[in-house]
Amino acid sequence: MPKLALIKPLKLKKILIKLGFEERDAEGSHIFLAHKDGRTTVIPMKKTDISRGLLRKILNDCNISVDEYNRLRKNI
Repeated sequence: MPKLALIKPLKLKKILIKLGFEERDAEGSHIFLAHKDGRTTVIPMKKTDISRGLLRKILNDCNISVDEYNRLRKNI
């Protein structure tokens, strides 16, 4: 299994928006993103990197593989 690289929340948000997600709502320091096909996720907008566990959960919520994530991360 490929290693999951850490990422800043703002960069992850850009990747998800590029994939068709839209910012639906915000509450405190968290933003809610939704896709037209029903996929949803929440991203904490903090200054530090997102932890690997939370990043894996976000990718699972969005049905994005680690390989696809790594490819998208390098292109943003």
